[in-house]
Amino acid sequence: MTQLKISKRKFDDLQACSNDRGVIAAAAMDQRGSLENALIKSGDGPVGAEQMGAFKTAVTEILTPHATAVLLDPLYGLEASRKRADGTGLLLAYEESGYDISTPGRLPEVLGGWSVRRLAEAGANAVKVLLYYNPQEGGEINEQKHAFIERVGAECESVGLPFFLEPVTYDDSISNELEFAKRKPDYVKETMAEFSKDRYGVDILKVEFPFNAKYTGGLAAEGEIAYNRDEAMQHAKEAADATDKPFIYLSAGVDMSVFLASLELVGEAGVPFSGVLCGRATWKGGIPVFAQQGEPALRSWLAGEGVDNIEKLNALLDQSATPWWDRYGGLDNIVTS
Repeated sequence: MTQLKISKRKFDDLQACSNDRGVIAAAAMDQRGSLENALIKSGDGPVGAEQMGAFKTAVTEILTPHATAVLLDPLYGLEASRKRADGTGLLLAYEESGYDISTPGRLPEVLGGWSVRRLAEAGANAVKVLLYYNPQEGGEINEQKHAFIERVGAECESVGLPFFLEPVTYDDSISNELEFAKRKPDYVKETMAEFSKDRYGVDILKVEFPFNAKYTGGLAAEGEIAYNRDEAMQHAKEAADATDKPFIYLSAGVDMSVFLASLELVGEAGVPFSGVLCGRATWKGGIPVFAQQGEPALRSWLAGEGVDNIEKLNALLDQSATPWWDRYGGLDNIVTS
């Protein structure tokens, strides 16, 4: 295998986001619009920057002693980032929250007033970008998205920060959830293959499972199924084979029990994933607690159920996850400069 040549800074930053085994067990707390809406729905009044910051700070303070890194946003999360546990890496989100529904294609935008250099100056060990992507959309929309990711990758490379890309698949032409579940495996595989190309400069892929647990027999399906457990395992193996990049899984807001069951499935399949960046599955149960009872109650909930969630996750990662550097032939095959 050809040696991987990267800067010492990038190597050190990747290590800062990992444990001593090279596994990324990170907490995601960069939600903005979705968190605000959930807090409004659970409470009885408007939600402002103070409440958003307080929620993020509580999650960061209480959960990061159990995480290798935390993902925050620079709009509401900078104060929280300064409260993370010693030795915990910091990822900062670079994309605007959501997308313009009046424009076709769910096109991405970077945060106004920010650059990769400014995120680095704010303390980031890595930059994260979420991209909505349909590999079969083609045409001008995907050309715009490809060029966008190329620019972000080049900007990260110029500064020396690792680039975590989170592609989330969709198809606005399909309104039936089961039908999209059937297509999802191919969409995830094609997406992982596309953004593994060197031209994008991606260091870590943060990806979906190539199956929908809700429609997986023997997993979380309660009605119609799109695939059985064995088929889902095969999809997971084929998605892993589609990339030569290290990849970690996102929780996509499912309940922790479903996320853990999905990780057990890919672990059983022998999929060489390098960890997780887990958000709502860990802490979403604290949203109504905070909205209705306040910050002290949230902190109590996090110290109990929140920590229990993340410790269960860490125990599973200890059994199944593989070092990020294994995708590059091991530590001895990485040359830093």
